[in-house]
Amino acid sequence: MADTTNLQLPLIAAAQAQKHITVNEALVRLDGLTQMRLISRTADVPATATDGATFGVPVAATGDWAARDGQIAIFSNGGWVFTNPVVGWRAYIVDEGSTAMFNGADWISGAVAASPFGAVSRFDLVEVSHIVDAGPSSTTGAFIPANSVVFGVTGRVIDAIDGTAGAFEVGVSASTNRYGSGIGTGAGSFVEGLTGTPMTYYSDTSLELTAIDGTFGGAGTIILAAHVLRMSPPT
Repeated sequence: MADTTNLQLPLIAAAQAQKHITVNEALVRLDGLTQMRLISRTADVPATATDGATFGVPVAATGDWAARDGQIAIFSNGGWVFTNPVVGWRAYIVDEGSTAMFNGADWISGAVAASPFGAVSRFDLVEVSHIVDAGPSSTTGAFIPANSVVFGVTGRVIDAIDGTAGAFEVGVSASTNRYGSGIGTGAGSFVEGLTGTPMTYYSDTSLELTAIDGTFGGAGTIILAAHVLRMSPPT
């Protein structure tokens, strides 16, 4: 049975019986591939799934996905429909919270451009939920990735930060206010920290929160997001 070129939808053959089976499979693939949302590209075949659930099949998958490495799996009517992705397809990866582009071998998160030889430019959001430590400052884990260019850092306090400080600043150890100063400690306070010149970090880097005119009390949570550009060489 012939398929269409781009979405690989099955075509009805001349004088074919039970045409509805072919039409329904085509609609299932179209429903799964249009505005594509991959629940995961790393999870193994789920024990249960709802109709329309779409996954990127990882390497060495087992069970119903065995020997389907790299394909797209769409759950339909108690079974799986498989399609091969094509270079340039884009999808939202639900469990990663980011968009990705297929480069012919893998889904590249945050890809904005890819060369015929596999080089990729990636614009990513890297996010962390940080519980503020007690003291004059509080340091996150090293979540800014190595070899990345940071255009800015944003954040929002989701649980009020206690202590004697009425405000704080966000930066790195070399510049504690690089991404903002005078940020309130109350829930809902936010920072949109842009730098005049994008900053390059060559190793995994932490952010530092520094209390202003006081100290942190040891309670409160802030979500921080680094807006970064990363590059991958030709494959």
